[in-house]
Amino acid sequence: MPERRRSILPLSKHGKTPYQIARHAALEAGRILKGRFGQQNSIQVKGRRNIVTEADLMSETRIIEIIKEEFPAHGILSEEAGASRPEQEYVWIIDPLDGTNNFHFSIPFFCVNIALTFRGEVVTGVTYDPMRSEMFYAVKGKGAFLNGEKSAVSNVTRLSDASAGVDLGYMPERSREMLSMATGLWEQVHCIRLMGSSCLGMAYVSCGRLGLYFHKYIYPWDIASGLLLVREAGGKVVTFEGADAVPEDHDIIAGSSVLLRRFTGWLKQS
Repeated sequence: MPERRRSILPLSKHGKTPYQIARHAALEAGRILKGRFGQQNSIQVKGRRNIVTEADLMSETRIIEIIKEEFPAHGILSEEAGASRPEQEYVWIIDPLDGTNNFHFSIPFFCVNIALTFRGEVVTGVTYDPMRSEMFYAVKGKGAFLNGEKSAVSNVTRLSDASAGVDLGYMPERSREMLSMATGLWEQVHCIRLMGSSCLGMAYVSCGRLGLYFHKYIYPWDIASGLLLVREAGGKVVTFEGADAVPEDHDIIAGSSVLLRRFTGWLKQS
């Protein structure tokens, strides 16, 4: 009798799916962030324009507690806490507060980002916006959803009709490069939005609010969930070199196949 193939998605210690645990952790973290929004939060400076708030750390602690309770053998890679057992087949990638500068300045546009990878491939992703109670989520092979409704990328076919999202990064030279790219693109698209949250930028692509999102200076926790959200919504995420993006990549372009083709064509000519 042939060996039974192990399911890619394991059940937790209490019989829950990874999505159920990710959703629970995101809701708990979102409750913390929403409760501290607009309040004085102590900050630590990691670099120019790059800060971590007390709310980041509280959110991260709660997420990791929940995941370790349910999946104690899994690895974890989190923005503030770093890596724990990254050699495991299953690794959770966590951004406890994406859009920290928005949060710090009381701009209500930030989120919690949680993804599970199996041998480096994202198999479950959750991006939660606590201020709008919007839960974007995807399970590999099951589609992408926003609050229970199936999501799809934009059906716009021309750049001139598309909305594009972009972010700058923290370093001045990198920001200037992204601003220069956005300036050139501005005449090609309907509008450009500077998001302040790459996680929400990719989530917005997955539900068609943005036709495109691009960034050249990001990290695994910025994009892990979004990679699955966009792909399960019928879109693509590639690097600036054109390869299918993985969590370890530091540059991405996300959108429908048609808009990606139009955008990369413009890049080559610009």
